[in-house]
Amino acid sequence: MLKLSLPLASLLVLAGCSLAPSYQRPDVPVAAAYPNSPDTASAGVPAADLAWDEFFRDARLRELIRLALDNNRDLRVAALNVERVRAYYNIQRTALIPSLDATADAVRQRTPADLNPSGRATTSSSYAVGLEIPSYELDFFGRITSLRDQVLQQYLATDEARTSAQISLISAVARQYLALLANDEQLALARQTLEAADRSYELTRATYEAGASSELDLRTAEAQRASVQASLVALEQQRARNENALVLLVGTPLPADLPPAGSLATQDLLQDLPAGLPADLLQRRPDIRAAEHQLQAATANIGVARAAFFPSIKLTAFGGTGSAELSGLFEKGSGRWSFAPSITLPIFAAGRNKAQLDVAWIEQRIEVANYQKAIQTAFREVADALAVRRLIDDEVAAQETRVAAAQRRYELTQQRFEGGVDSFLTVLLAQQDLYAAQQALIQTRFSRLANLTTLYAALGGGWQDTPPASPEA
Repeated sequence: MLKLSLPLASLLVLAGCSLAPSYQRPDVPVAAAYPNSPDTASAGVPAADLAWDEFFRDARLRELIRLALDNNRDLRVAALNVERVRAYYNIQRTALIPSLDATADAVRQRTPADLNPSGRATTSSSYAVGLEIPSYELDFFGRITSLRDQVLQQYLATDEARTSAQISLISAVARQYLALLANDEQLALARQTLEAADRSYELTRATYEAGASSELDLRTAEAQRASVQASLVALEQQRARNENALVLLVGTPLPADLPPAGSLATQDLLQDLPAGLPADLLQRRPDIRAAEHQLQAATANIGVARAAFFPSIKLTAFGGTGSAELSGLFEKGSGRWSFAPSITLPIFAAGRNKAQLDVAWIEQRIEVANYQKAIQTAFREVADALAVRRLIDDEVAAQETRVAAAQRRYELTQQRFEGGVDSFLTVLLAQQDLYAAQQALIQTRFSRLANLTTLYAALGGGWQDTPPASPEA
């Protein structure tokens, strides 16, 4: 084995040359800045550097997110995919290192007389014990190295995909929680409006029976009450669906000991999220990083396809002892070794190797397109969220003004009806407008918070927890 070590070491040094093309990052196919974006020089903390439990400050929401990170099945599958690809990588990288097996062989055979040159039947035995290097491919042209690099990039892409799945999960849980809060406020408003509609209906029926109002007023009040009742039922159904969706995201039934639920008004989300430049997304968005790793894996696969045009060199080696008698295995002079290199040179493959190289190049171009598409998708998500953030506060203010005006109109119509100036129909119309304005205000407040959540995720936030505090000295 010592005699074999020097030539084997020399061959290993010569191996490992890769034929994969040098990787070059494609151009970024988006504008240099976001349209209608605020000042990119904001001093706020970038979303990718802001832990999710610093951005979301509602105690109940934080606990829901923790439960989802522990129990969501999609995220669990993503994590298991990372472990699977890492195992594949561990398998592939060992192909660069010769394996060593301990072997022990025993053969006992009988040769009949007509097959023996001596003309007599004989029985012979042979025994061998030693160390063996099975068929090992010398990586002169980088095929094994390229395969290793390909699997490594796939592993890194899968890990980034898991991070992206975590960001998406946190964002989805937050939006679903905010939707539930909006449902609760809309339900409370609908119940309050229904009580007012019931009072209006009873008052109108009393005045109708007394002959002081028409049947038109009565039927209008009845229709208004039925409309609010139908709206209340629809809202209850929507809340049940939203809660079911939240349970699915969390991955487990909601515990009874969760912190009390807040309201839309108590969601103190950090608003100062600097958008930065589109080029920053290349490092902040894990889905873009995953797409780039897939592109690098496709580039490494070109090296695998190129290596198929060159000779494949393999060797097998054995060193140990051998003897015709079991008792003579370790006696002096029983040493036995073999060294068997082989080379395979492709001569004719009917164009298969050329076709495989063409496929590798096409797959690489596909991954370039996928990478650039990932950048464009991220750019649009951020740009859309910024467009909403720029004007959403104005929309909330306008809805608040609308509610105040509708409330005052409702109060005035009631006074005019009680004074006998207007019919009850004007009161019901004012009540309908007030209810619609209040519902729209709740929906706008929800949209504002959901947009901040979307922007946080679009900028790459949500992949890390707050680091634990360092122990005091």
